[in-house]
Amino acid sequence: MTMSQFMSYDAPYNVVPFRQDDAVRSIASRESAMQVIAITGGKGGVGKTNVAVNLAVSMSMDGLDVMLFDADLGLANVDIVLGMQIKHTLADVVSGDKTLADVVVDGPEGLRVIPAASGVAQMVDMQSADQEMLIRQLSDQLMPPDVLIVDTGAGIDQTVQTFVAACQTAVLVVCDEPASLTDAYALMKVLRAKKDIRRFEILANQVDTPIQGKQLFERIANVCDRYLDVELGYLGGVPTDMYLRRAVQERKALVSVYPRSPAANAIRDAGRRLNRLAPASQSSGVGFFVEQLLSQQSHAVRH
Repeated sequence: MTMSQFMSYDAPYNVVPFRQDDAVRSIASRESAMQVIAITGGKGGVGKTNVAVNLAVSMSMDGLDVMLFDADLGLANVDIVLGMQIKHTLADVVSGDKTLADVVVDGPEGLRVIPAASGVAQMVDMQSADQEMLIRQLSDQLMPPDVLIVDTGAGIDQTVQTFVAACQTAVLVVCDEPASLTDAYALMKVLRAKKDIRRFEILANQVDTPIQGKQLFERIANVCDRYLDVELGYLGGVPTDMYLRRAVQERKALVSVYPRSPAANAIRDAGRRLNRLAPASQSSGVGFFVEQLLSQQSHAVRH
């Protein structure tokens, strides 16, 4: 299937056309509200970080103030995907050398990035006091964005659960592989049982056709209908795209350097659907997210 065929074939899955002024009106209507989106996947290698990065950049290009939080505390790579030169990370905050505000860096298209550290044992084995300090600095030192995207680590460990449960929207990235589907189901099962998360937005990644993405979603939905008491939404399918490989090699966001590519179009559509899912109002923006993180952390310590 050619790129033009894929793009035209995908048309039935595109919802109401979205314009940049729609994003501006959405910001005004939410006022101090902050949409908090977790990007997770259960299994590593499904393209989760690339999805998180490109969703963040695309929403920023639509006029939203977006912050991307690299919450993979042991194997962080948002900075690598974006080709950013990072001087300081969350590890410097934990050590006391820097504040959280010191480590925030400017990314492409107005995006702000909170970089984590890669391969630092201190981040993986972070004590509860250090976690609380980071969480409180997130509230005290940062200007709240319109959208906070949290790129979690892979797996179903406690840190992943904590971050996903603190977010308003959980996006589960899956691909058409048995391990991806099994791990995605396991993650939903754990989050439903331990964190009472009842809704997940499914994004099918690396699909050959829109029908393949839709069928992948329906397979997951059928299993969840039988065994899990959860509600699923479908954000769409992101096609396998040679331009994505180029963007990765160039260490740039696909939606920025190849904005007309099939995968970029699909990711923009997913971001706009997510924007329409934003709560009508949220009383305290960053404060709400921080309260949720602290609550989840306290619950984890007790258990």
